[in-house]
Amino acid sequence: MIWNAAFFLNSILFGAGLAMDAFSVSLANGLHEPFMKPRRMCAVAGTFALFQFLMPMLGWVCVHTVATLFASVQRFIPWIALALLLYIGGKMLLEGIRNRQSESAAPPAARLSSLLVQGVATSIDALSVGFTIAETPWQGALAESLTIGAVTFGICLAGLEIGKRFGTRLAGKAEILGGVILIGIGIEIFVTGMR
Repeated sequence: MIWNAAFFLNSILFGAGLAMDAFSVSLANGLHEPFMKPRRMCAVAGTFALFQFLMPMLGWVCVHTVATLFASVQRFIPWIALALLLYIGGKMLLEGIRNRQSESAAPPAARLSSLLVQGVATSIDALSVGFTIAETPWQGALAESLTIGAVTFGICLAGLEIGKRFGTRLAGKAEILGGVILIGIGIEIFVTGMR
């Protein structure tokens, strides 16, 4: 195991690539809840970061334990991500249409259950990272997963802040836009995963 700048740069770039789905969902959450407090922003970004950390480690463990079982489930990952994001995005879209009609204040962007589903849906593709780092000793896999989680946290905070800023300008349309973004991400994950 070589601990050098190239290893950490690779991990950071890997994390940035994996965090793009979480960034988009964070953007949608910020649009949906434009007055989100910093503590809640950290909780939302932290949830995405946690899942982006856990999934590569889970993939690494699977390779070293139950690789044959996981291989049969891997083809369903795009379907699972699509279903989860269609559900959440559709729900957000419907709430946006209802709230726009009633002109009432929007509820929090992501309750705990929705946030957990978003975390799983946006990080499920990171399971495959565990396969690519399978030859790495557990210390290296842990370091890479921690780096991916830290990068995701920062990127998601940025997404939430950008979403909040545009959310106040978009008012009632923000929730609808957030739902459309989530549905789009689900479709993108599905199409990419089916190639």
